[in-house]
This record gives sequence, C-alpha cells and structure tokens, in this order.
Amino acid sequence: MTPAMAAPLLLLRDIHLTFGGPALLTGAEFSVGVGERLCLVGRNGSGKSTLLKVAAGLIEPDTGERALQHGTSVRYLPQEPDFTGFETALAYVEAGLSPHDDTYRARYLLEQFGLTGEETPGRLSGGEARRCALARVLAPAPDILLLDEPTNHLDLPAIEWLEGELKGLRSALVIISHDRRFLSNLSRTTAWLDRGTVRSFDRGFSEFETLRDELLEQEEMTQHKLDRKIAREEDWVRYGVSGRRKRNVRRLGQLHDMRRARREYRGATGNVVMAAAEADAAAKLIVEAKGISKSYGARAIVNNVSVRIARGDRIGIVGPNGAGKTTLLNMLTGLLPPDTGTVKLGANIQMVTLDQTRDSLDPATTLKDALTGNDSDMVAVGDGRKHVIAYMKDFLFGPEQARTPVAKLSGGERGRLMLARALAKPSNVLVLDEPTNDLDLETLDLLQEMLADYAGTVLLVSHDRDFLDRVVTSVIAFEDEGRWLNYAGGYSDMVAQRGHGVAARVGSDKSEPKPPTPKSKSAGRPSSPAPKQKLGFKEKRALETLPAKLEALRADVARLQKKLADPELFARDSAAFNQTAADLEVALAAISEGEDEWLALEMLREELET
Repeated sequence: MTPAMAAPLLLLRDIHLTFGGPALLTGAEFSVGVGERLCLVGRNGSGKSTLLKVAAGLIEPDTGERALQHGTSVRYLPQEPDFTGFETALAYVEAGLSPHDDTYRARYLLEQFGLTGEETPGRLSGGEARRCALARVLAPAPDILLLDEPTNHLDLPAIEWLEGELKGLRSALVIISHDRRFLSNLSRTTAWLDRGTVRSFDRGFSEFETLRDELLEQEEMTQHKLDRKIAREEDWVRYGVSGRRKRNVRRLGQLHDMRRARREYRGATGNVVMAAAEADAAAKLIVEAKGISKSYGARAIVNNVSVRIARGDRIGIVGPNGAGKTTLLNMLTGLLPPDTGTVKLGANIQMVTLDQTRDSLDPATTLKDALTGNDSDMVAVGDGRKHVIAYMKDFLFGPEQARTPVAKLSGGERGRLMLARALAKPSNVLVLDEPTNDLDLETLDLLQEMLADYAGTVLLVSHDRDFLDRVVTSVIAFEDEGRWLNYAGGYSDMVAQRGHGVAARVGSDKSEPKPPTPKSKSAGRPSSPAPKQKLGFKEKRALETLPAKLEALRADVARLQKKLADPELFARDSAAFNQTAADLEVALAAISEGEDEWLALEMLREELET
C-alpha cells in the first residue's frame, strides 16, 4: 500500500471551537499522511495557529475528533517558545529528545544555526530563540512536524538552510508561513482555512492562489444569482401572491429559506485598502553616496561603498543577520553619518520610515489614538482627512477595536497598524525595514500592489525572497568585510548573476571560500563590456510611440471595464461576458508590458544623458 493510500498518521475531523465570541472553527478537518508536505494557509485571525495547536494536542476542541496513529511521534514549533526552567540552549534542545534519539544531532543542529549550546535561553535574541526552538523539534526527526511560522526572525542563509534540511527529512510537514517562496518550495498539498472550515487541495502552494481566486469568483457569482432570485421572489410576493393558495404558501416558504441562507452566508474577509499618501515629486537624484565607510571597533560594517539612487528606484538591501543592513540603510537616508565618505540627499525629499521593531507604538495607547495622534476622530491622510473608523476598516480593523490597547493586538495587527500610520503621511521616499513581518499573504499582496503604484522611491530591507522579486528593481547585497555590491533585478536575478544566494556571515577567525567575483565592480550599476553612447533608432522610435499606444490601451481597458460592469451581461450573453473578460486580461497585460518597456528605455535614456 502506497503512503497516499495508507491510513493517515493524524486526522482532525469536524473540529468546532469558540473562544467566547463568534465561532473560530466550525467543522474544520484535515489529515496528515506518511511523508505529507502540507501548508496550512488563511487570513490573519482565521484560526491557523489554533488549529495547529489542536493538531498538536495542546488545545481541546469544543467538539470533534483528533485521531493519532499509535506510536506516531509529533513535534510542534510554537511562535513563542517557552524556555522556562532551562539553564542552557543545549538543555532546552535535549529536553525534546526521546530516550532512543541521538544526542549528537542536538549539538549538530545548534552548530548549524550558529549557536554553541551554552547560551542562556532567556537572553537569546528573537532570531536565536527561533533557531534554538527549531533545533529542538528537528533533533528527534519525528513522524510529523507541525511548524508555526518557522522562518520568523530568520535571515536568508538560515531560511535557505532550513529549507534544504526540511526537504531531506522523512517527517511529514504541516507548515504555517507567510513566506511564499518557502511554502512553494516545500509543499505538495494545501489546506485553506477559510471562515471556520478547511478546504483541501492536492496541489502545492504555488498553484493554490489561482485555485482560491477561482473558487471565490464562483462563490461571488453564486451569491449574485441568489440575490437576483430573492429580488424576483420578493417582487412576486408584493404583486402575485393572490393566486393559488397552496402553491403560494410553498413559494413563500422557499423565499424564507433563501433569505435565511443569504443572512447566514459569511463572505470572504475583505481586503486591506492600501494606498500611500504621496508628496510632491522629489529631485531626480535621491541619494548619492561616495566612498562611505562605517566601522565599530575593528569590524568594518560598510567599506568604501558608492551608491546612486534615482527617483523611482526600488532598492532591496539583503544580507545575513548582523551584516549591517539597517546600518547601511540609516547611512543612505542620512540618519547615521559615515566615518569616511559623503552622503548627499536630493532636494524636496519627504521620507517616511517603517522600522522592524515596532518600538514607536506605545503599548498603552489605544488603536484610535495611535492613528489620530490625539483625541480627534479624524486621521490626516496626505493632504486630506478621513474618519478614524473608516480608515481602520481600510486596514481590516473593526469599529469595536478603536479603544483596544496596542498591547492587546496580535503581531499581524500591529504590523497593519504600523503600515496604516506610515502610509497616511505624505512621502516621496518610503524606507521599509522588514515590512513583511507578521503580515498575512493577502495583506502582502496589497502592499506589493501599493508599492508598484507608488510614484516615489522605495528602500527596502527584507528576508522575503518572493517579496523582493515582486517589488525591487535592484538589490544591494552583502559580500564580506563591509563590501556591498549592486545587482540589477530582484533576488532571483542577483542569485543568477553571482551564482549563489546570501551566505551566512563568518567571523574574522573563520575562513570561507570567496564567492565568484560578480560582474559589478561597485555598488553602482553593473558594468557592461561595451557601454552604449546613445539610443538606437528603434529605441528612440519606441520612446516616441509607446505613450500613445499605452493611452489607447487604457481607453480599451476603460471600455471593457464599463461593459463588464453591466450586471445583466453574464445572464444575457455568457459568451460575450467571458470574451470581454479575456480581452480585458490581454489589454491589462499589454499595458504592463508596455509600461515596463517604456520605463526601461526611459531609464536608459536618463543614464546616457547623465
């Protein structure tokens, strides 16, 4: 019998759970087979972590069944590990071993995560605590690994090492994570927790989002048809009830049933409405750093780096923890003076910063006051004002949360609050230090779309490979000994150019083969063997004609959108509806392609004229 046909190692059936308010889980269920690679996805607050705790046997549901095959070993990674009672990191990890497990593996994993095992658990940083907790659950090589946000607080080298380690395990995996690349590389099946129940797909995460969107569209269409049917029946009740009495009573009963179904329908959770308040355009040159260096003691953090950042650039800064990403970011934005070299900022810069620590949030402040800054009911958004409740709803906060202290908010809610505060301020430069922490996948989608539409400049520090690929136009990467080199494109483009991802930082007492020398010679633009002196005829012609083509395409999009807005179109002519939707998709893709081509040519023209 193959693993796919065998009885599951773990089964959750018809799980119901309520914490004093609306039901969190209403019939949720999924199973885990031998060697399963399952990702558990859903919106923040949908109950993913709670369901994982039910699977781990840590929470007893109100009703439902948890069945675990006899002799099956399970290890659970919480978001917040408890180190109480352990004197050293090694003691904490070894406490997770069974009598027959190899104690050497505990030391090996700690070493792989850059820990000696002698650290005091209570003094570990967030990243060190996460590594220690991972070593504890990985060391026994259990039959089932339940991992709640395993990449939180990890840097890129640790994430990629963990990815490789998990791929090589025989253990079944159930993973909750907001890291798209991590989920896509590891999952083979997907469990979507949505409105209290679980829908399972025999596909990995890379295909899930397309399937989810199709399901939601079908659901929306079904509800639209129900609304129209109810409207027709209500019209009949008002004007045609006086006919045959028996049939009328039955029809009225059917109308009551439809109304009840409509009332009980729980629509999908709304999306964040996200837009940055933009200030007047800044100068063409945003930052010019020449030969900047920064050292702490004998250690060089930034060593003779030169960078030019133009208006509209989207720069990603990557490197291992401790390399100095935030230091470099602070130097480029003028917050930290260099030891040597110069940093020149352009004129008319209005900079808004979102830091990774969330320290600017007073735990005792209410959500309303954190947004308004005083006792007012209005939030200053750009040059205008918006009622605080309406602005809260844009970021998925309910009106009842207005007086909730910041200390009571979840990590994801604090992340959304920081975004709401930052995006309300007028800016033409956004500085984002780990903005993806604790955000769910849908909120990340909206943040990416907002950044794509943002007319200003973006400076971004992130360990999220997928987010970097979707947002940035170039990457400044840590090499060694304070050297930082610039690569065109996103994270994947950087890997292709240098031949490897971000390596772990090594101390001066350790040796490591140096990576292949990349094509770029400084943190400026990558060199090319034969730099162009001027635009060719075809490039000039494209620059002249593309704006008119794009304008015509936008007019087509407006016409198609207006046609699709007709609520009767689908019922009247479904083929026309489908063709119009397909035409709209082609037009939007053509606009995106044309805008990318125009931007590349315009950047080339500006570079040649500088």
